[in-house]
Amino acid sequence: MKLLIKNGRLVDPANGLDRTGDLAIAGDRIVAIGEVSRDFQPEHRIDAAGCVVAPGLVDLAARLREPGHEHEGMLESELAAAAAGGVTSLVCPPDTDPPLDEPGLVEMLKFRARKLSRCRVFPLGALTRGLAGEALTEMAELTESGCVGFSQADAPIVNTQTLQRALQYAATFGYTVWLRPQDPWLGKGVAASGAVATRLGLSGVPVAAETVALFTIFELMRATGARVHLERLSSAAGVELLRRAKAEGLPVTADVSINSLHLTDVDIGFFNSAYRLAPPLRQQRDRDALRAALADGTIDVLVSDHTPVDSDEKTLPFAEATPGASGLELLLGAALHWGEHAKQPLATTLARVTCDPVRVLGAAVGTLAASAGRLIEGGVADVCVFDPGARWQVGDATLVSQGKHTPFAFEHSGFELPGRVRATLVAGTVAYEAAAPDR
Repeated sequence: MKLLIKNGRLVDPANGLDRTGDLAIAGDRIVAIGEVSRDFQPEHRIDAAGCVVAPGLVDLAARLREPGHEHEGMLESELAAAAAGGVTSLVCPPDTDPPLDEPGLVEMLKFRARKLSRCRVFPLGALTRGLAGEALTEMAELTESGCVGFSQADAPIVNTQTLQRALQYAATFGYTVWLRPQDPWLGKGVAASGAVATRLGLSGVPVAAETVALFTIFELMRATGARVHLERLSSAAGVELLRRAKAEGLPVTADVSINSLHLTDVDIGFFNSAYRLAPPLRQQRDRDALRAALADGTIDVLVSDHTPVDSDEKTLPFAEATPGASGLELLLGAALHWGEHAKQPLATTLARVTCDPVRVLGAAVGTLAASAGRLIEGGVADVCVFDPGARWQVGDATLVSQGKHTPFAFEHSGFELPGRVRATLVAGTVAYEAAAPDR
Protein backbone atom coordinates (compact mmCIF):
# COMPACT_ATOMS: atom_id res chain seq x y z
CA MET A 1 0.00 0.00 0.00
CA LYS A 2 1.17 3.52 -0.82
CA LEU A 3 0.41 6.27 1.69
CA LEU A 4 1.15 9.99 1.75
CA ILE A 5 1.27 12.17 4.87
CA LYS A 6 1.03 15.79 3.71
CA ASN A 7 1.95 19.19 5.12
CA GLY A 8 3.21 18.00 8.51
CA ARG A 9 6.05 19.22 10.68
CA LEU A 10 8.56 16.40 10.25
CA VAL A 11 10.55 15.93 13.48
CA ASP A 12 13.18 13.23 13.93
CA PRO A 13 15.41 13.76 16.98
CA ALA A 14 17.88 11.08 15.87
CA ASN A 15 19.10 12.98 12.82
CA GLY A 16 18.11 16.57 13.61
CA LEU A 17 15.24 16.69 11.13
CA ASP A 18 12.73 19.49 11.81
CA ARG A 19 11.01 20.88 8.73
CA THR A 20 7.60 21.12 7.09
CA GLY A 21 6.98 18.68 4.28
CA ASP A 22 5.47 15.40 3.15
CA LEU A 23 6.23 11.79 3.99
CA ALA A 24 5.73 9.06 1.39
CA ILE A 25 5.39 5.41 2.35
CA ALA A 26 5.32 2.34 0.12
CA GLY A 27 4.77 -1.05 1.71
CA ASP A 28 6.46 -1.05 5.10
CA ARG A 29 9.13 1.52 4.21
CA ILE A 30 9.53 5.29 4.03
CA VAL A 31 10.44 6.16 0.45
CA ALA A 32 10.57 9.98 0.53
CA ILE A 33 10.86 12.72 3.15
CA GLY A 34 10.14 16.40 2.55
CA GLU A 35 9.77 16.59 -1.21
CA VAL A 36 7.75 13.80 -2.83
CA SER A 37 7.80 13.09 -6.55
CA ARG A 38 4.64 13.88 -8.50
CA ASP A 39 4.82 10.35 -9.87
CA PHE A 40 4.04 8.97 -6.42
CA GLN A 41 0.36 7.95 -6.46
CA PRO A 42 -0.86 7.16 -2.92
CA GLU A 43 -3.85 4.97 -2.15
CA HIS A 44 -4.41 6.79 1.15
CA ARG A 45 -3.66 10.35 2.24
CA ILE A 46 -3.37 11.87 5.71
CA ASP A 47 -3.55 15.64 6.02
CA ALA A 48 -1.07 16.55 8.76
CA ALA A 49 -1.42 20.33 8.54
CA GLY A 50 -0.79 21.77 12.01
CA CYS A 51 0.47 18.38 13.22
CA VAL A 52 3.85 16.87 14.04
CA VAL A 53 4.96 13.80 12.10
CA ALA A 54 7.40 11.89 14.31
CA PRO A 55 8.80 8.39 14.66
CA GLY A 56 6.46 6.01 16.44
CA LEU A 57 6.85 6.01 20.21
CA VAL A 58 8.79 3.18 21.89
CA ASP A 59 7.63 2.25 25.40
CA LEU A 60 10.02 0.16 27.49
CA ALA A 61 7.52 -0.75 30.23
CA ALA A 62 3.99 -1.89 29.35
CA ARG A 63 2.17 -4.82 30.90
CA LEU A 64 -0.27 -6.45 28.47
CA ARG A 65 -1.89 -8.65 31.16
CA GLU A 66 -2.13 -11.67 28.87
CA PRO A 67 -1.83 -14.56 29.52
CA GLY A 68 -3.31 -14.98 32.96
CA HIS A 69 -4.86 -11.60 33.77
CA GLU A 70 -7.34 -11.17 30.91
CA HIS A 71 -9.88 -9.62 33.28
CA GLU A 72 -7.50 -6.65 33.58
CA GLY A 73 -6.41 -6.38 29.97
CA MET A 74 -6.62 -8.34 26.74
CA LEU A 75 -3.91 -8.28 24.12
CA GLU A 76 -6.37 -6.76 21.65
CA SER A 77 -7.43 -3.93 23.95
CA GLU A 78 -3.93 -3.02 25.15
CA LEU A 79 -2.33 -3.04 21.70
CA ALA A 80 -5.23 -0.92 20.48
CA ALA A 81 -4.45 1.45 23.35
CA ALA A 82 -0.81 1.53 22.27
CA ALA A 83 -1.81 2.49 18.73
CA ALA A 84 -4.18 5.18 20.03
CA GLY A 85 -1.26 6.59 22.03
CA GLY A 86 1.16 6.67 19.11
CA VAL A 87 3.19 3.75 20.50
CA THR A 88 4.49 1.51 17.72
CA SER A 89 6.85 -0.67 19.77
CA LEU A 90 6.71 -1.78 23.39
CA VAL A 91 8.59 -3.97 25.83
CA CYS A 92 6.48 -6.13 28.13
CA PRO A 93 7.77 -7.59 31.42
CA PRO A 94 7.66 -11.34 32.08
CA ASP A 95 5.21 -11.33 35.01
CA THR A 96 2.32 -12.92 33.15
CA ASP A 97 0.61 -16.07 34.44
CA PRO A 98 2.43 -18.31 33.75
CA PRO A 99 5.59 -16.14 33.61
CA LEU A 100 7.53 -15.87 30.36
CA ASP A 101 10.13 -18.45 31.33
CA GLU A 102 9.60 -20.89 28.45
CA PRO A 103 10.26 -20.28 24.72
CA GLY A 104 6.83 -21.55 23.75
CA LEU A 105 5.08 -18.88 25.83
CA VAL A 106 7.20 -16.14 24.28
CA GLU A 107 6.62 -17.39 20.75
CA MET A 108 2.86 -17.58 21.31
CA LEU A 109 2.75 -14.01 22.64
CA LYS A 110 4.76 -12.65 19.72
CA PHE A 111 2.65 -14.60 17.20
CA ARG A 112 -0.60 -13.18 18.58
CA ALA A 113 0.80 -9.66 18.61
CA ARG A 114 1.94 -9.96 14.98
CA LYS A 115 -1.52 -11.15 13.92
CA LEU A 116 -3.10 -8.03 15.44
CA SER A 117 -0.72 -5.68 13.54
CA ARG A 118 -1.26 -2.86 16.05
CA CYS A 119 2.15 -2.61 17.71
CA ARG A 120 5.48 -4.41 17.81
CA VAL A 121 5.90 -6.40 21.03
CA PHE A 122 9.34 -7.15 22.48
CA PRO A 123 9.06 -9.46 25.50
CA LEU A 124 11.45 -9.64 28.42
CA GLY A 125 12.18 -13.18 29.51
CA ALA A 126 12.03 -14.22 33.14
CA LEU A 127 15.46 -14.10 34.78
CA THR A 128 14.59 -17.03 37.07
CA ARG A 129 12.16 -19.89 36.63
CA GLY A 130 8.69 -18.89 37.67
CA LEU A 131 10.18 -15.57 38.83
CA ALA A 132 10.87 -17.41 42.07
CA GLY A 133 14.36 -15.93 42.40
CA GLU A 134 16.11 -19.30 42.57
CA ALA A 135 17.01 -21.32 39.43
CA LEU A 136 18.05 -19.39 36.31
CA THR A 137 16.07 -19.73 33.10
CA GLU A 138 17.52 -20.92 29.78
CA MET A 139 18.44 -17.43 28.59
CA ALA A 140 19.86 -18.58 25.26
CA GLU A 141 16.65 -20.38 24.30
CA LEU A 142 14.51 -17.44 25.41
CA THR A 143 16.65 -15.07 23.34
CA GLU A 144 16.18 -17.27 20.26
CA SER A 145 12.42 -17.16 20.82
CA GLY A 146 12.43 -13.35 20.76
CA CYS A 147 13.27 -12.00 24.23
CA VAL A 148 15.22 -8.71 24.24
CA GLY A 149 16.47 -8.99 27.81
CA PHE A 150 15.77 -10.61 31.16
CA SER A 151 13.91 -9.32 34.19
CA GLN A 152 12.28 -10.25 37.46
CA ALA A 153 9.61 -7.54 36.97
CA ASP A 154 8.66 -6.68 40.57
CA ALA A 155 9.57 -10.11 41.97
CA PRO A 156 12.71 -9.93 44.13
CA ILE A 157 15.83 -12.07 44.05
CA VAL A 158 16.53 -12.42 47.75
CA ASN A 159 19.68 -14.51 47.30
CA THR A 160 22.44 -12.17 46.12
CA GLN A 161 24.49 -15.14 44.88
CA THR A 162 21.66 -16.01 42.46
CA LEU A 163 21.69 -12.45 41.13
CA GLN A 164 25.47 -12.60 40.74
CA ARG A 165 25.22 -15.84 38.76
CA ALA A 166 22.49 -14.35 36.56
CA LEU A 167 24.65 -11.32 35.79
CA GLN A 168 27.67 -13.51 35.09
CA TYR A 169 25.70 -15.64 32.62
CA ALA A 170 24.16 -12.59 30.95
CA ALA A 171 27.55 -10.91 30.61
CA THR A 172 29.02 -14.00 28.96
CA PHE A 173 26.49 -13.85 26.14
CA GLY A 174 25.96 -10.10 25.96
CA TYR A 175 22.42 -10.08 27.31
CA THR A 176 20.96 -7.11 29.17
CA VAL A 177 19.43 -7.65 32.61
CA TRP A 178 16.53 -5.34 33.51
CA LEU A 179 16.24 -4.73 37.24
CA ARG A 180 13.95 -2.65 39.37
CA PRO A 181 16.14 -1.42 42.25
CA GLN A 182 14.23 -2.16 45.44
CA ASP A 183 15.42 -4.07 48.47
CA PRO A 184 12.81 -6.81 49.19
CA TRP A 185 12.90 -6.24 52.95
CA LEU A 186 12.89 -2.44 53.04
CA GLY A 187 10.38 -2.17 50.20
CA LYS A 188 7.37 -3.81 51.77
CA GLY A 189 5.40 -0.63 52.47
CA VAL A 190 2.64 0.97 50.41
CA ALA A 191 3.70 4.64 50.33
CA ALA A 192 6.96 6.56 50.36
CA SER A 193 8.32 7.13 53.86
CA GLY A 194 7.74 10.71 54.95
CA ALA A 195 5.28 13.11 56.49
CA VAL A 196 2.38 12.08 54.23
CA ALA A 197 2.71 8.36 54.97
CA THR A 198 3.06 9.09 58.69
CA ARG A 199 0.01 11.36 58.74
CA LEU A 200 -2.12 8.79 56.88
CA GLY A 201 -0.85 5.87 58.95
CA LEU A 202 0.51 4.06 55.86
CA SER A 203 3.51 1.73 55.97
CA GLY A 204 6.49 3.47 54.41
CA VAL A 205 9.09 2.58 51.78
CA PRO A 206 12.30 4.47 52.59
CA VAL A 207 14.64 5.83 49.92
CA ALA A 208 17.16 3.33 51.26
CA ALA A 209 15.06 0.57 49.69
CA GLU A 210 16.20 1.91 46.32
CA THR A 211 19.75 2.96 47.19
CA VAL A 212 20.66 -0.27 48.99
CA ALA A 213 19.55 -2.21 45.91
CA LEU A 214 21.52 0.14 43.64
CA PHE A 215 24.72 -0.29 45.65
CA THR A 216 24.33 -4.08 45.32
CA ILE A 217 23.61 -3.93 41.58
CA PHE A 218 26.56 -1.65 40.85
CA GLU A 219 28.97 -3.79 42.88
CA LEU A 220 27.84 -6.90 40.99
CA MET A 221 28.18 -5.05 37.68
CA ARG A 222 31.76 -4.20 38.54
CA ALA A 223 32.45 -7.84 39.37
CA THR A 224 30.72 -9.38 36.34
CA GLY A 225 30.84 -6.75 33.59
CA ALA A 226 27.12 -7.24 32.95
CA ARG A 227 24.99 -4.64 31.20
CA VAL A 228 21.97 -3.54 33.28
CA HIS A 229 18.91 -1.43 32.59
CA LEU A 230 17.39 0.08 35.74
CA GLU A 231 13.61 0.21 35.70
CA ARG A 232 11.56 3.06 37.18
CA LEU A 233 14.03 5.02 39.24
CA SER A 234 12.15 7.02 41.86
CA SER A 235 14.46 9.05 44.14
CA ALA A 236 16.95 11.90 44.08
CA ALA A 237 19.48 9.71 45.92
CA GLY A 238 19.02 7.02 43.29
CA VAL A 239 19.66 9.56 40.54
CA GLU A 240 22.93 10.60 42.18
CA LEU A 241 24.13 7.00 42.42
CA LEU A 242 23.22 6.44 38.76
CA ARG A 243 25.10 9.58 37.76
CA ARG A 244 28.23 8.34 39.55
CA ALA A 245 27.93 4.89 37.97
CA LYS A 246 27.72 6.38 34.50
CA ALA A 247 30.66 8.67 35.18
CA GLU A 248 32.61 5.58 36.23
CA GLY A 249 31.79 3.97 32.89
CA LEU A 250 29.51 1.18 34.04
CA PRO A 251 27.27 -0.11 31.20
CA VAL A 252 24.01 1.04 32.79
CA THR A 253 20.88 2.76 31.48
CA ALA A 254 17.72 3.78 33.32
CA ASP A 255 14.14 4.86 32.89
CA VAL A 256 11.54 6.78 34.88
CA SER A 257 7.78 6.39 34.77
CA ILE A 258 5.36 9.14 33.82
CA ASN A 259 3.90 8.81 37.33
CA SER A 260 7.13 9.55 39.21
CA LEU A 261 8.00 12.31 36.75
CA HIS A 262 4.83 14.32 37.41
CA LEU A 263 3.33 13.30 40.76
CA THR A 264 4.34 13.33 44.43
CA ASP A 265 3.18 11.68 47.64
CA VAL A 266 1.10 14.77 48.44
CA ASP A 267 -1.18 13.82 45.54
CA ILE A 268 -2.37 10.77 47.49
CA GLY A 269 -4.69 13.17 49.31
CA PHE A 270 -7.07 11.26 51.52
CA PHE A 271 -6.19 7.67 50.61
CA ASN A 272 -6.91 8.00 46.86
CA SER A 273 -6.10 4.50 45.56
CA ALA A 274 -5.58 5.86 42.03
CA TYR A 275 -2.18 6.92 43.38
CA ARG A 276 -1.31 3.45 44.72
CA LEU A 277 1.70 2.79 42.54
CA ALA A 278 4.95 0.83 42.51
CA PRO A 279 7.41 2.38 43.05
CA PRO A 280 5.52 4.69 45.39
CA LEU A 281 5.30 8.42 44.69
CA ARG A 282 8.00 10.30 46.57
CA GLN A 283 8.56 13.89 47.66
CA GLN A 284 8.86 16.97 45.45
CA ARG A 285 12.66 17.05 45.70
CA ASP A 286 12.72 13.53 44.25
CA ARG A 287 10.37 14.47 41.42
CA ASP A 288 12.47 17.55 40.62
CA ALA A 289 15.65 15.46 40.55
CA LEU A 290 14.04 12.93 38.22
CA ARG A 291 12.92 15.71 35.87
CA ALA A 292 16.40 17.22 35.78
CA ALA A 293 18.01 13.81 35.23
CA LEU A 294 15.72 13.08 32.29
CA ALA A 295 16.61 16.46 30.80
CA ASP A 296 20.38 16.02 31.08
CA GLY A 297 20.33 12.39 29.94
CA THR A 298 21.33 10.78 33.23
CA ILE A 299 17.99 9.00 32.97
CA ASP A 300 17.78 7.73 29.41
CA VAL A 301 14.10 7.03 28.82
CA LEU A 302 10.56 7.94 29.86
CA VAL A 303 8.14 5.01 30.15
CA SER A 304 4.40 4.67 30.68
CA ASP A 305 4.67 1.84 33.26
CA HIS A 306 1.33 0.73 31.83
CA THR A 307 -0.33 -1.61 34.33
CA PRO A 308 -4.09 -1.95 33.81
CA VAL A 309 -5.87 -2.88 37.03
CA ASP A 310 -9.38 -4.28 37.43
CA SER A 311 -11.90 -2.04 39.22
CA ASP A 312 -12.51 -4.64 41.93
CA GLU A 313 -8.81 -4.57 42.79
CA LYS A 314 -8.45 -0.79 42.64
CA THR A 315 -11.54 0.45 44.48
CA LEU A 316 -10.30 -0.78 47.84
CA PRO A 317 -8.71 0.89 50.86
CA PHE A 318 -5.37 2.39 49.79
CA ALA A 319 -3.14 -0.22 51.45
CA GLU A 320 -5.20 -3.10 50.02
CA ALA A 321 -5.54 -1.78 46.46
CA THR A 322 -3.45 -3.36 43.71
CA PRO A 323 -0.67 -0.99 42.64
CA GLY A 324 -0.60 0.17 39.03
CA ALA A 325 -2.19 2.49 36.49
CA SER A 326 -2.90 2.59 32.79
CA GLY A 327 -0.45 4.75 30.84
CA LEU A 328 0.09 3.69 27.23
CA GLU A 329 -2.21 6.38 25.86
CA LEU A 330 -0.71 8.99 28.20
CA LEU A 331 2.97 8.57 27.33
CA LEU A 332 3.02 11.21 24.59
CA GLY A 333 1.02 13.75 26.60
CA ALA A 334 3.11 13.17 29.72
CA ALA A 335 6.31 13.64 27.71
CA LEU A 336 5.05 16.85 26.12
CA HIS A 337 3.85 18.15 29.49
CA TRP A 338 7.33 17.56 30.94
CA GLY A 339 8.97 19.17 27.92
CA GLU A 340 6.81 22.29 28.23
CA HIS A 341 7.56 22.80 31.92
CA ALA A 342 11.25 21.91 31.59
CA LYS A 343 11.53 24.22 28.57
CA GLN A 344 13.01 21.44 26.48
CA PRO A 345 13.10 21.55 22.66
CA LEU A 346 10.50 19.30 21.05
CA ALA A 347 13.27 17.15 19.61
CA THR A 348 14.72 16.45 23.07
CA THR A 349 11.27 15.62 24.44
CA LEU A 350 10.52 13.20 21.62
CA ALA A 351 13.97 11.62 21.81
CA ARG A 352 13.18 10.25 25.28
CA VAL A 353 10.29 8.21 23.86
CA THR A 354 11.60 7.38 20.36
CA CYS A 355 15.29 7.00 19.50
CA ASP A 356 16.62 6.82 23.07
CA PRO A 357 14.58 3.70 23.95
CA VAL A 358 15.82 2.08 20.73
CA ARG A 359 19.39 2.88 21.79
CA VAL A 360 18.73 1.14 25.13
CA LEU A 361 17.44 -1.94 23.31
CA GLY A 362 20.40 -1.93 20.94
CA ALA A 363 20.96 -4.97 18.77
CA ALA A 364 18.23 -6.86 20.62
CA VAL A 365 15.63 -5.44 18.21
CA GLY A 366 17.38 -7.19 15.33
CA THR A 367 16.98 -5.84 11.80
CA LEU A 368 14.86 -2.94 13.09
CA ALA A 369 17.81 -1.48 14.98
CA ALA A 370 19.09 0.58 12.05
CA SER A 371 15.87 2.53 11.53
CA ALA A 372 13.47 2.07 14.46
CA GLY A 373 12.69 5.30 16.30
CA ARG A 374 13.77 7.35 13.26
CA LEU A 375 12.39 8.87 10.06
CA ILE A 376 14.82 7.93 7.28
CA GLU A 377 14.38 7.03 3.64
CA GLY A 378 14.43 3.27 3.35
CA GLY A 379 13.69 2.94 7.07
CA VAL A 380 10.75 1.17 8.65
CA ALA A 381 7.51 3.17 8.44
CA ASP A 382 6.61 3.36 12.13
CA VAL A 383 5.09 6.84 12.43
CA CYS A 384 3.11 8.91 14.91
CA VAL A 385 1.12 11.94 13.73
CA PHE A 386 -0.08 14.17 16.56
CA ASP A 387 -1.56 17.61 17.09
CA PRO A 388 0.68 19.38 19.63
CA GLY A 389 -1.87 22.12 20.23
CA ALA A 390 -4.75 19.83 21.15
CA ARG A 391 -5.53 19.41 24.85
CA TRP A 392 -7.57 16.54 26.22
CA GLN A 393 -8.96 15.27 29.48
CA VAL A 394 -8.17 11.72 30.54
CA GLY A 395 -11.20 9.67 31.52
CA ASP A 396 -13.09 6.45 30.89
CA ALA A 397 -14.53 7.74 27.64
CA THR A 398 -11.14 8.78 26.25
CA LEU A 399 -9.17 5.61 27.12
CA VAL A 400 -9.10 2.62 24.79
CA SER A 401 -7.28 0.45 27.33
CA GLN A 402 -9.35 -2.05 29.27
CA GLY A 403 -7.84 -0.53 32.39
CA LYS A 404 -9.46 2.82 33.19
CA HIS A 405 -7.64 3.66 36.40
CA THR A 406 -4.96 6.36 36.25
CA PRO A 407 -3.96 9.22 38.54
CA PHE A 408 -3.98 11.44 35.44
CA ALA A 409 -7.76 11.13 35.09
CA PHE A 410 -9.18 14.64 35.12
CA GLU A 411 -11.26 13.89 38.21
CA HIS A 412 -8.00 13.27 40.12
CA SER A 413 -5.43 15.57 38.52
CA GLY A 414 -7.64 18.42 37.34
CA PHE A 415 -5.41 19.18 34.37
CA GLU A 416 -5.43 18.44 30.67
CA LEU A 417 -2.67 16.68 28.76
CA PRO A 418 -1.20 18.23 25.61
CA GLY A 419 -0.89 16.44 22.29
CA ARG A 420 -3.56 14.32 20.64
CA VAL A 421 -2.61 11.45 18.35
CA ARG A 422 -4.23 11.74 14.91
CA ALA A 423 -2.71 8.66 13.27
CA THR A 424 -0.33 5.80 14.04
CA LEU A 425 1.38 3.70 11.40
CA VAL A 426 3.11 0.39 12.09
CA ALA A 427 5.20 -0.95 9.21
CA GLY A 428 3.26 1.28 6.83
CA THR A 429 -0.14 0.01 8.01
CA VAL A 430 -2.58 2.43 9.61
CA ALA A 431 -2.99 1.01 13.11
CA TYR A 432 -5.01 4.01 14.35
CA GLU A 433 -6.57 7.05 12.75
CA ALA A 434 -8.72 9.55 14.63
CA ALA A 435 -11.68 11.29 13.14
CA ALA A 436 -10.76 14.58 11.48
CA PRO A 437 -10.99 17.40 14.06
CA ASP A 438 -13.26 20.38 13.58
CA ARG A 439 -11.22 23.40 12.55
